[in-house]
Amino acid sequence: MDPKNYRWDDVPKEQVNEFFARQLVTGKDVMVARLELKVGCVVPRHEHHNEQVSLVTTGRIRFRLGADGERELTLGPGEVLVIPGGVPHEAEILEDFTGIDIFSPPREDWLSGSDAYLRR
Repeated sequence: MDPKNYRWDDVPKEQVNEFFARQLVTGKDVMVARLELKVGCVVPRHEHHNEQVSLVTTGRIRFRLGADGERELTLGPGEVLVIPGGVPHEAEILEDFTGIDIFSPPREDWLSGSDAYLRR
Protein backbone atom coordinates (compact mmCIF):
# COMPACT_ATOMS: atom_id res chain seq x y z
CA MET A 1 0.00 0.00 0.00
CA ASP A 2 1.43 3.36 -1.03
CA PRO A 3 1.34 6.37 1.33
CA LYS A 4 -1.60 8.70 0.67
CA ASN A 5 -2.16 12.26 1.81
CA TYR A 6 -5.64 13.55 2.77
CA ARG A 7 -7.08 16.97 3.54
CA TRP A 8 -10.20 16.98 5.75
CA ASP A 9 -11.67 19.68 3.49
CA ASP A 10 -11.61 17.13 0.63
CA VAL A 11 -12.99 14.14 2.57
CA PRO A 12 -16.76 13.70 2.09
CA LYS A 13 -18.88 14.38 5.17
CA GLU A 14 -21.60 11.84 5.95
CA GLN A 15 -24.64 13.08 7.87
CA VAL A 16 -25.49 9.90 9.80
CA ASN A 17 -28.46 11.46 11.63
CA GLU A 18 -29.58 14.96 12.54
CA PHE A 19 -27.04 15.13 15.41
CA PHE A 20 -24.11 13.12 14.02
CA ALA A 21 -21.79 13.85 11.07
CA ARG A 22 -18.50 12.14 10.26
CA GLN A 23 -15.62 11.97 7.81
CA LEU A 24 -13.59 8.78 7.41
CA VAL A 25 -10.04 8.06 6.34
CA THR A 26 -9.12 4.39 6.29
CA GLY A 27 -5.85 2.53 5.98
CA LYS A 28 -5.25 -1.20 5.94
CA ASP A 29 -5.31 -1.62 9.75
CA VAL A 30 -6.66 1.67 11.10
CA MET A 31 -9.52 4.12 10.59
CA VAL A 32 -9.58 7.80 11.57
CA ALA A 33 -12.98 9.43 11.92
CA ARG A 34 -13.49 13.18 12.28
CA LEU A 35 -16.76 13.70 14.17
CA GLU A 36 -19.17 16.61 14.59
CA LEU A 37 -21.87 15.87 17.17
CA LYS A 38 -24.56 18.25 18.40
CA VAL A 39 -25.98 18.66 21.90
CA GLY A 40 -28.72 16.08 22.36
CA CYS A 41 -26.87 13.37 20.45
CA VAL A 42 -26.90 10.03 22.24
CA VAL A 43 -24.81 7.19 20.89
CA PRO A 44 -26.67 4.11 22.18
CA ARG A 45 -24.85 1.41 24.15
CA HIS A 46 -22.95 -0.86 21.81
CA GLU A 47 -19.72 -2.80 21.64
CA HIS A 48 -17.34 -3.84 18.89
CA HIS A 49 -14.13 -5.82 18.61
CA ASN A 50 -12.25 -2.72 17.45
CA GLU A 51 -9.98 -0.86 19.85
CA GLN A 52 -11.12 2.79 19.96
CA VAL A 53 -9.22 5.95 20.84
CA SER A 54 -11.42 9.04 21.23
CA LEU A 55 -9.86 12.53 21.27
CA VAL A 56 -11.92 15.60 22.18
CA THR A 57 -11.17 18.77 20.21
CA THR A 58 -14.10 20.96 21.33
CA GLY A 59 -17.18 20.47 23.49
CA ARG A 60 -17.96 17.92 26.18
CA ILE A 61 -18.97 14.27 25.98
CA ARG A 62 -20.10 11.85 28.70
CA PHE A 63 -19.20 8.18 28.26
CA ARG A 64 -20.82 5.36 30.17
CA LEU A 65 -18.65 2.24 30.10
CA GLY A 66 -19.34 -1.36 31.08
CA ALA A 67 -22.30 -3.72 30.74
CA ASP A 68 -24.49 -1.55 32.99
CA GLY A 69 -22.79 1.78 32.30
CA GLU A 70 -21.27 1.55 35.77
CA ARG A 71 -18.23 3.72 34.90
CA GLU A 72 -18.99 7.27 33.85
CA LEU A 73 -16.45 9.73 32.45
CA THR A 74 -16.97 13.27 31.18
CA LEU A 75 -14.31 14.48 28.76
CA GLY A 76 -13.51 17.94 27.45
CA PRO A 77 -11.02 19.49 25.03
CA GLY A 78 -7.56 17.95 25.14
CA GLU A 79 -8.70 14.69 26.77
CA VAL A 80 -8.32 11.23 25.27
CA LEU A 81 -10.11 7.97 26.12
CA VAL A 82 -8.91 4.50 25.08
CA ILE A 83 -11.69 1.89 24.91
CA PRO A 84 -10.49 -1.70 24.49
CA GLY A 85 -12.36 -3.92 22.05
CA GLY A 86 -15.36 -5.72 23.54
CA VAL A 87 -16.15 -3.06 26.18
CA PRO A 88 -19.80 -1.93 26.06
CA HIS A 89 -20.11 1.86 25.93
CA GLU A 90 -22.48 4.70 25.14
CA ALA A 91 -22.02 8.44 24.85
CA GLU A 92 -24.04 11.61 25.38
CA ILE A 93 -23.06 14.98 23.95
CA LEU A 94 -23.24 17.70 26.62
CA GLU A 95 -21.88 20.58 24.46
CA ASP A 96 -21.53 20.70 20.67
CA PHE A 97 -18.58 18.42 20.04
CA THR A 98 -15.80 17.92 17.53
CA GLY A 99 -13.29 15.15 17.88
CA ILE A 100 -11.32 12.33 16.36
CA ASP A 101 -12.03 8.62 16.83
CA ILE A 102 -9.37 6.12 15.80
CA PHE A 103 -10.30 2.46 15.34
CA SER A 104 -8.15 -0.59 14.83
CA PRO A 105 -9.03 -2.49 12.79
CA PRO A 106 -11.32 -0.22 10.70
CA ARG A 107 -15.04 -0.34 11.54
CA GLU A 108 -16.62 -2.45 8.78
CA ASP A 109 -20.13 -1.40 9.88
CA TRP A 110 -19.22 2.26 9.37
CA LEU A 111 -17.74 1.57 5.96
CA SER A 112 -20.74 -0.47 4.78
CA GLY A 113 -23.41 1.75 6.36
CA SER A 114 -24.75 -1.16 8.42
CA ASP A 115 -24.43 0.81 11.68
CA ALA A 116 -28.19 1.01 12.22
CA TYR A 117 -27.82 1.87 15.92
CA LEU A 118 -26.54 5.32 14.84
CA ARG A 119 -29.10 5.94 12.09
CA ARG A 120 -32.25 5.93 14.23
